[in-house]
Amino acid sequence: MTHTSPESYLVWGLVTSVLFTFLVYHMWSFDRFQCLRWNNSPNSGAFKRVMTYCYLLSVPLIATYAIGFTVIKYRQGLMEFEGAIVPKPYIFWPENERRAIFPLMLTFTVAWSLEMITHLEELCFWLFLVNSSPDNWFQSRYFRTWIVGSCVAIVYMPMLTIWSRSDPLKCEAWTFLGGSLGSLTLTLSFSPVLWRFPAFLTSLKAEGVDTATIIRLTKFHELNTIRIVFRYLFVVPLVILGADGVRAHKHINESMLWTDFLTMIAAFGCCISSALTLVIFFPRSIESEIAAKDAARERRRSRSIASIAPDSAARFSDYSHISNGRDVAPPSAKPYNFLASEDGHGVASPDPAHTEWTYGASQELQMQQLPALRPNRSVKPGTVRGLANENMYSSGVHPMVHNFTSPIELYDGGKAPTMLAFTQH
Repeated sequence: MTHTSPESYLVWGLVTSVLFTFLVYHMWSFDRFQCLRWNNSPNSGAFKRVMTYCYLLSVPLIATYAIGFTVIKYRQGLMEFEGAIVPKPYIFWPENERRAIFPLMLTFTVAWSLEMITHLEELCFWLFLVNSSPDNWFQSRYFRTWIVGSCVAIVYMPMLTIWSRSDPLKCEAWTFLGGSLGSLTLTLSFSPVLWRFPAFLTSLKAEGVDTATIIRLTKFHELNTIRIVFRYLFVVPLVILGADGVRAHKHINESMLWTDFLTMIAAFGCCISSALTLVIFFPRSIESEIAAKDAARERRRSRSIASIAPDSAARFSDYSHISNGRDVAPPSAKPYNFLASEDGHGVASPDPAHTEWTYGASQELQMQQLPALRPNRSVKPGTVRGLANENMYSSGVHPMVHNFTSPIELYDGGKAPTMLAFTQH
């Protein structure tokens, strides 16, 4: 887009800045940037690290490309050429700004490669999930396809830009054409998954999967549908610009109206689809966030109580029998008499000489005499828990479905991959 107007790059710069701001806000709200740590949790294996850093690096790289060209374009402005006002061609730019074209294009290319890695992983993962493969994700053909495709994407995109760097216009055209064709192929391949997903949800209901899982998967299906629409808006305009740019006689790129229109549409499609990818990869749980805030508030209250002066703390402890939520007799209360019941357990009764006693205290003393309850750890088939476990591991549904939260929250070892629950964030 070295021949496009400054306004088109201004749109790219604004929407990418909004995207980066949303990324920072979302990651802070998600887990206070804890997911960026190398050893975030025991389940932070190599796969999760690769997916996290690939996506999170692509956003600032795209913003750097857009803002860098915005600054250059507005510095150079417009000029009159053959009786028309056009953006100043790059051949009239100062030497230092001409040298900046290739690094900025390479930055955009690397960001696009990382985007294709994330899109390919999602495609392979959802195919694996919809097909209900009994294999481990890390031993399936879908995972091997992602490995090969990621290596191809991270190599061919930068090499295409490096190969055509001698002519900035051709470099830009070939980069857009090669990248958009790759992304368009992934987007078209994802469309059948969206088409099959309602039938997949129906089969899950028939298998007896719980309602919470169905709700989560339905939400992800709707987000994926919206995201695919915006991915088409991102790649199709760039396919048009790239295909027209590599031809000898250009039709679209010589019209400022169509050039600016297509580049702006691509900007909105790129950033909105990337924002939805962020929401899908790192889904927030409002319930867990409220619980975490309440727990933090309780810890602060406990520390403030612990910091009370010793004499105040002593006075506070005198009323602990009513402040701890239980109606327990104060230390000055007289002891209780116990009557033996028919089953042999002691039952508290008030001393006739001391009639001021509380029901809570007698009940607590009675519970102290009862034998300890031992949990029944044997779950037989046919019980509620037994049916749940049989549903998860013996039905045709992959165990990953039952605890699904995100396409990248996968356990890197074990016989069956599981998803990391929201409560661990």
